[in-house]
Amino acid sequence: MEITTVLTLDEILKGLKHYKRIAKQDLLRATETANPELFRSHAEARRSIYAELTATAEEGIAREVVGKALETYRKLPFVTGTPDDAYVDIKGQENALENFFLMVGLDPKTRREVRSQRPSLATLQASA
Repeated sequence: MEITTVLTLDEILKGLKHYKRIAKQDLLRATETANPELFRSHAEARRSIYAELTATAEEGIAREVVGKALETYRKLPFVTGTPDDAYVDIKGQENALENFFLMVGLDPKTRREVRSQRPSLATLQASA
């Protein structure tokens, strides 16, 4: 799979820094929400993904960061259709990765291809 990005490494780092700030703001305002723990977990999951991608970006080149994001996305189980309060950490990670893909201008076809390779939650639970 050919990975291309419209952003430079520096632009990716700036974007990730911006996303991390948003996640931090969400952490700070979690207590003001109807369900602080769920909101906090979602924000922490997003922030951890952005931190992981930032570390990769600081070591490599733009397409390596996108490759890392795609690999992480590929490993996430599908939790779509579960109750809002279930698997909040996975949903936060998925949200962060999809935001990243939008930021870097990833071809939607590539994202769909990787998404189709993700394991089902039942498959992961059965193997645990």
